[in-house]
Amino acid sequence: MVLITGAAGNLGSVLARHLIARGQRLRLMYHRTPLPADLAEAHGVERVAADLADPTTLAPALRGVSVVVHFAGVLFAPRPERFLPETNTTWFSNLLTAALEARVGRVILISFPHVEGPTSVMEPATGRLDRRPISVHAQTRLQEERDLVERANGTATTPVVLRLGMVYGRGILMIDAARWLAERRLLAVWRRPTMMQLLSRDDFVRAVEAAIDKPGIRGIYHVGDECPVTLQHFLDEACRVWKCARPVRVPVALVYAAAWLCEAYAIAMKSRSPLTRDFIRIGRVSHWGDTRRAREELIPDLRFPTLESGLETLQDLLE
Repeated sequence: MVLITGAAGNLGSVLARHLIARGQRLRLMYHRTPLPADLAEAHGVERVAADLADPTTLAPALRGVSVVVHFAGVLFAPRPERFLPETNTTWFSNLLTAALEARVGRVILISFPHVEGPTSVMEPATGRLDRRPISVHAQTRLQEERDLVERANGTATTPVVLRLGMVYGRGILMIDAARWLAERRLLAVWRRPTMMQLLSRDDFVRAVEAAIDKPGIRGIYHVGDECPVTLQHFLDEACRVWKCARPVRVPVALVYAAAWLCEAYAIAMKSRSPLTRDFIRIGRVSHWGDTRRAREELIPDLRFPTLESGLETLQDLLE
């Protein structure tokens, strides 16, 4: 039995649909946001309501589970520096405690290469846990990684961290949001090039499925394509596929100002914030992960190893 936390969220629901189609038995955890109807009613799926902030609700959710895939958290809320130390670090610690007590065989934490701070093709992220990233999102996720690796050592639970490149494709929230903005000529990006590593939606679900099923998987894996691109180039190419004008280049101060306004409005209206200043801080970090270990042990070949090979898919999936 595989438990997916945050199954009502974006990447969690994408993975759940893929695994259901492959016949995997799933237990889908949700809290306030209900599961989509197709997932809730799917064959072979158990639904479980649990609150990561309340450890007493977690033991029943983990009973009989062999693998946990962790996505759950809070996103698109203003002032993330105020809640992420709790919603990322403390909530994951609660889940990990329950998983260790239940002797879950494998806990898979979904992460990203930004946790090592600025990296490059020449000096890639390699699985280090001693870095000090600038964004709160990266700081708290790195602490989750440390917690998993250290506390699972010597137990019945195998720790697995998947540091994924930026996932793109149909139904990926950030990509759909970029297209919505581009179609209204509202998409903008800062001028200074930011190098990034991509990962197609197809290869994302294949990598996580391999982390669930393959024997001997343990530790930190960087999963991404082999074609360094900049965020600016990716958005230009996506807009070309969508037949939209390319995003406007603006001073980064203007981007931060827009994020501040989004947060201020969200605070006043008690609503979600589609953009935060911490999103900008993490988004401006150039990153590249060393994928050699993932290619050897996890997923030897990507279906879309470069942006060029994925562009047609990007068009087919998003139109």
